[in-house]
Amino acid sequence: MRKFLFLVAAVAAAQTRPEEIRINQVQVLASHNSYKQAIDPALRTILRESMGDRLKGLEYNHLPFADQLDRGLRGLEIDVVYDPEGGRYARPAGLAMVRERPAPSGPSYDPQGLMRLPGFKVLHVPDIDFRTHAYTFQQALSQLRAWSEKHPRHLPIVITMNAKQSGVDRPGFVKPLPFDRAAYDAWDAEIRTALPAGKLITPKSVQSGYPTLEAAARAHAWPTVEASRGKFLFVLDEAKPQWELYLQGRADRVMFVNVPEGHPEAAVRIVNEPRKNVGYIQRLVRSGYFVRTRSDADTREARANDKTRFEAALESGAQLISTDYYVPDPEIGTGFQINLAPGWNPLLLPAFRPLPPIE
Repeated sequence: MRKFLFLVAAVAAAQTRPEEIRINQVQVLASHNSYKQAIDPALRTILRESMGDRLKGLEYNHLPFADQLDRGLRGLEIDVVYDPEGGRYARPAGLAMVRERPAPSGPSYDPQGLMRLPGFKVLHVPDIDFRTHAYTFQQALSQLRAWSEKHPRHLPIVITMNAKQSGVDRPGFVKPLPFDRAAYDAWDAEIRTALPAGKLITPKSVQSGYPTLEAAARAHAWPTVEASRGKFLFVLDEAKPQWELYLQGRADRVMFVNVPEGHPEAAVRIVNEPRKNVGYIQRLVRSGYFVRTRSDADTREARANDKTRFEAALESGAQLISTDYYVPDPEIGTGFQINLAPGWNPLLLPAFRPLPPIE
């Protein structure tokens, strides 16, 4: 049966002209927590005393956005915290912890004072894992737009997003603000301020004449690759109470939401563990959904030099495969690296896979 389905897909691919290929028929590499820089060595030493091996899951870092995109990645992940008045995250407790020890404090933090400005901030864990390639969300969007304008024919860049609402429950550590309607309104507004409508793929643009967004996705009515070049697609990845709040009263919102199939707004699904979910992801992809999965997590696969999760991700046909290791980490020392040039989706367009890499 599996061989028969492959042959059917191959015949369909042979009848598809390259200019007709849609963005859900492409498979690309992405990064996870793409903004993250390494925790200061002195702070890591202190945290290891209280966290032990749990700290290993935070011991990864990334290149600047432009360097990742130059390497062919077409998916990023950005976490934001809500800071409407500014300054809430300007003085991480971790820096104070380091200053109490004789060890050096590492590079200076926020030399331009961006963390004191109102607006969303970009970081992983408040107070302990706060080093970032973009202090503010506006700075991140500015960096991405600058790269995009230099590469106007790039494949669409998918940006998954988390709304950070929790921190470290210790005295003197910051308590993040919850995301309410005002926060989500401001979040959409920041995206629209930084990126003109012509650079966005939105739920409304995909739904078009279909009764629901899910109906459009299940009809594989995603925009073509050619029509999507130079654009961005944003996805909110949050629990049900948050995505319900985000969807409330928004007819023309910016972000897609990771909601279960059967919901009228279902189009993008995030299924992070491919080994246990290969068949499920394949059903989603064949049904028209756009899926993100992960090839590694929490440094485990990198430390073991284990690519079985990546192999499952490839087999699943997920359009977006996220990794922390598009370059090896010399500190881990196993040589673990995930390589995947942008290409046609092996599940939907297997006959196109031998084509040269696309931008």
